[in-house]
Amino acid sequence: MLSLLLCVTAQLPADRIAKWEKEVAGIEARLAKEKPAAGGVVFAGSSSIRLWKLDDSFPRAGYVNVGFGGSEVRDCVHFAARLVTPLKPKTVVFYCGDNDLNSGRTPTQVADDFAAFCKAVPDARILFVAVKPSPKRWEIYAKQQEANRLVRAACETDSRLKFVDVVPAMLGPDGKPRPEFFVKDELHLSAEGYKVWAKVIGGAW
Repeated sequence: MLSLLLCVTAQLPADRIAKWEKEVAGIEARLAKEKPAAGGVVFAGSSSIRLWKLDDSFPRAGYVNVGFGGSEVRDCVHFAARLVTPLKPKTVVFYCGDNDLNSGRTPTQVADDFAAFCKAVPDARILFVAVKPSPKRWEIYAKQQEANRLVRAACETDSRLKFVDVVPAMLGPDGKPRPEFFVKDELHLSAEGYKVWAKVIGGAW
């Protein structure tokens, strides 16, 4: 995999930029009203972040959620300058990659796009939450494992980065995702699933 310092990502296609513009603008408007203080913790990434009720998991912590549903890592790279760096966070908790692999992007592309995200957010500690297994996308579990392996290896070369492995806690005795951790669509997390994530991520600080 390319070095985090050397990795670059291709320009995001115009149709993808347009796809997210309304949602990103809405997040910007919310942040303008909330005016979160600099130096805090920002949660960024796809729908597993967007749907997370952070105040339930981390009461009174003041964490900021800038996730947008359906996004891929490359989308988060493009919009980092609007959603992440203006907040001047001390720490970014990042979850993405699930949609990428499902849409046909490779584990190497996920890892390289994450490297580009790290470059786009240069002044924060970044916690990468492992691409989660789910009943809905169990057929791509092997690709998820490979993407996680590549990102973990990259994180181990940079003290600013940390790989947070939520996968073991999400699997049952049969080695499959525990159904109670998911809502009816078998993809997004239930309240019980977020409790697991909060425990694992909270222990990674």
